[in-house]
Amino acid sequence: MKNKIIEAEGLTKIYKKSVKAVDDISFSVEEGELFGFLGPNGAGKTTTIKMLTTLAALTSGKATVAGYDVSSKPAEVRKIIGVVPQELTAEDELKGVENLMLSAKLHHVPNDKARNKAQDLLKLLELESAAQRQVKTYSGGMRRRLQLAMGLIHEPKILFLDEPTLGLDIQTRQNMWAYIKGLNHDDGITVFMTTHYLEEADSLCDRIAIIDTGIIKVSGNPTELKKKLGGTILTLKLTDGADISASLRRIQFVTEVEKEGGIYKIKLVRTDALPAIVEAVTKSGLSISDINLIKPTLDQVFLQITGNTMRDKATNGDSYAQRVLIERMK
Repeated sequence: MKNKIIEAEGLTKIYKKSVKAVDDISFSVEEGELFGFLGPNGAGKTTTIKMLTTLAALTSGKATVAGYDVSSKPAEVRKIIGVVPQELTAEDELKGVENLMLSAKLHHVPNDKARNKAQDLLKLLELESAAQRQVKTYSGGMRRRLQLAMGLIHEPKILFLDEPTLGLDIQTRQNMWAYIKGLNHDDGITVFMTTHYLEEADSLCDRIAIIDTGIIKVSGNPTELKKKLGGTILTLKLTDGADISASLRRIQFVTEVEKEGGIYKIKLVRTDALPAIVEAVTKSGLSISDINLIKPTLDQVFLQITGNTMRDKATNGDSYAQRVLIERMK
């Protein structure tokens, strides 16, 4: 059994005017896990990351990172974590490599080691040719990759990623996630991530938690959560004939049958029911003119749990990028 590297108990954050951004949540992340934290804008995701990374004080509750209490041992926590915030913190007037060296200095990485690590990261993230250019000349994708490099320069045990691929094109997103997945699988870095792209969370995360209005609504691995929707939907279009809904309902693993005209929508707990369904159709003397199998998606889970899409709720608190820079200078 793996050790719990992040633990939160009764974690609560109340901002001015009694805005409860995070409401008494408890969860844990195992060492080496890629953990997804999902929710609509304003649900409490970024506030939770702020508390776990010591950038916001806890109103109540307790949180530990690698055994260090975030409230009483913030310096120890900062030494072992990397943070890639939503907002870009790289200095536009500095060159790419200069931003990396500055980040290394703030984390007390010796100069020789920092230079070698910076070169390795610039090469791995395909920024080597732009290392001597000012960041203000970088594209959005290049800035995101540089931000990731800045979060990795001190070789953290835990990487916090807050919407790291927001606004990137599909190819750049895929490249970024391939690299992050490699860090997790090959180097054993624990990753705590938020994303608006639910297909990313579905394919990448070992476990996810969905938070809304500051409360964790559900958690588990993506497969478990999708199963809670009730299974796969099979749509059959049959030739005209008798209604066979009753026969279909008696088949094992079929939980629901709806008929509209010659189209049947059949909810399955397991796809093992497919052969029996085809046999029932054949025995009735009907034939299948069209068939479609739709597996539940994480998007459907999200919508059912929150009733929201990943859009436009007001966020609370100070600029995360500003807090990162201020806290790093302490």
